[in-house]
Amino acid sequence: MEQIQQFLPFILMFVVIYFFMIRPQQKRAKLEKQFESDIKVGDKIITKSGIHGKISELSETTIVIETMSGKLKMERSSLSMEMSASLNKK
Repeated sequence: MEQIQQFLPFILMFVVIYFFMIRPQQKRAKLEKQFESDIKVGDKIITKSGIHGKISELSETTIVIETMSGKLKMERSSLSMEMSASLNKK
């Protein structure tokens, strides 16, 4: 019984870390993956580096976006879910 009481603070700390750090990050990763798979040609997007554009081509892992200065080929993971969502709400 005494051994359990010694480890109880560590167990409690792990539970708190799981619910406040690990679980929300897993949920966010799942949402970002869903966002990347739901995009389609013609969607207006913003990349994580702040580039605005419209999707002109899609492939398995890359996208081609049309910007005011031309076309750029980028990884799907470079899209910003939050900024693109706020752009499309306007």
